[in-house]
Amino acid sequence: MARAFSVLVLGMALTQPLFAQSGPVRIFGLVELSGTGATSGTNFNDGVKLALKEINAAGGILGRKIDYTASDTQSQPQVAKALAVRAVDDGAYVVMGPVFSGSILVSMAETRRAEIPNFTGGEAAAITQQGNPYIFRTSFTQANAMPKVARYIKDSVKAKTVALIWVNNDFGKGGRDVFVKTIEPLGIKIVADVSTDPGQVDFSAAVLKARQANADALFVYCNEEESARALRELRKQGYDKPIIGETVLTSQKVIELAGDAANGAVAHVGLTADAPSPLIRDFAAKFQKEYRYKPDHNGLKGYTAMYVVKAVTEKVGKFDPKAFAKTMHGVKLMAKEHPGILMDVSFDQNGDLDRESFMTKVVNGKQEVIATLPPATAK
Repeated sequence: MARAFSVLVLGMALTQPLFAQSGPVRIFGLVELSGTGATSGTNFNDGVKLALKEINAAGGILGRKIDYTASDTQSQPQVAKALAVRAVDDGAYVVMGPVFSGSILVSMAETRRAEIPNFTGGEAAAITQQGNPYIFRTSFTQANAMPKVARYIKDSVKAKTVALIWVNNDFGKGGRDVFVKTIEPLGIKIVADVSTDPGQVDFSAAVLKARQANADALFVYCNEEESARALRELRKQGYDKPIIGETVLTSQKVIELAGDAANGAVAHVGLTADAPSPLIRDFAAKFQKEYRYKPDHNGLKGYTAMYVVKAVTEKVGKFDPKAFAKTMHGVKLMAKEHPGILMDVSFDQNGDLDRESFMTKVVNGKQEVIATLPPATAK
């Protein structure tokens, strides 16, 4: 009798899939809904939710509905880590977020240990340099984006010298380091290198240092609220040289907070609701109707990432986190086949993505695309 029972249990184990293949699929969001990252995290989370609303309305993924639970990291790395442990314990198929680089650098150890795919909005180069096969970006790595900024400063601004204002956190320091390594070989000298604190309110001293350096251009690399404060102070002090950034500087939230002081700012962006694309414009209209505010690049990150999850899961043909991660490496997805991804996109063996990107400028309080740049891997 005991032998028969053992055989029965063994048979049940052998027929049980690695990941449950019936019932709702659980996806967890670890997002900054409060603290210094609230703007980024809320946009990202709302993008995920909008995509899931559409996906579930259309029948889900492989015929199964998606159950999404978002938790607030409070913009704190250790909170993000604890929430990642909870997501693992609760049987996550995929984890979305965090957006902040400092948080994902801490929390991704838990999803890696559990072999659960994890999408992040973080841009710090270090995120995908640790050999983690379960981490995937929703935006460019700084190593891919900064060369485009540097080339613009050299070829379009024709600057010989540049000043830097950057935020001293994982995001800011990583971007600053990559920028310096990229700009100096082009023969452009850095004449002021000004670090600021996360959440810093008073930018008068930082801007004064940048002004006194008398550089041909200024590169600003801070989070949304700090970027807006820097722009307002630059306007107050009468700064009249080109102001350039990467992704954040011309984002919707910065424009709203900085007001007229944002006019003239230029930034390279991987995603923008103002891109000259019918798919992106349609997304922006749906997002605005659903949440009553205009999405920034983080809203696009969350939305497109969820549709990448759908497309790759359908390629695998089942809900298998390990197979999903393996398929992600080297995958190429076309928007004509998967409209929800909005733009053609590819992922490399590190989990970094590549696609077209844009140079943008704030004109009369609105972000305008001034150039479309090809993917880095384009031949």
